[in-house]
Amino acid sequence: MNMKYSRQRAAILSFLQSRRDHPTAERVYFSVREEFPNISLGTVYRNLNQLVEAGMITKHSFGMLGIDHFDYNTSPHYHFVCSCCNAVIDLPMERNDFSSIDTEAAKDFDGLIQGHRLYFYGICKKCLDQKS
Repeated sequence: MNMKYSRQRAAILSFLQSRRDHPTAERVYFSVREEFPNISLGTVYRNLNQLVEAGMITKHSFGMLGIDHFDYNTSPHYHFVCSCCNAVIDLPMERNDFSSIDTEAAKDFDGLIQGHRLYFYGICKKCLDQKS
């Protein structure tokens, strides 16, 4: 997808690049609005979706949260979702052979496996510390 340059889109991309917490469109909107007071939430959504289509960012829909989160890191990796505070955290794993899950799933499946999405959930350290 070939996109024309847009200062608003560049600001959205720059904001995502600076974050590791997988913000929602609303969070992106409130931040970018500081630089572009007249930007609308619809414009932010449109630009986020264009960046996703261009492969520049990824969109994650975590079932329990019911809202999309955006990630600048497009490399294969897993996520942890805190069931207390809803934080979305990159989950570092030593084993990076993500294709083995696809291969295993495809063994007895007549269709075509093109990838997978998997996330882990539980309670993050911050919430555990607050409870004790």
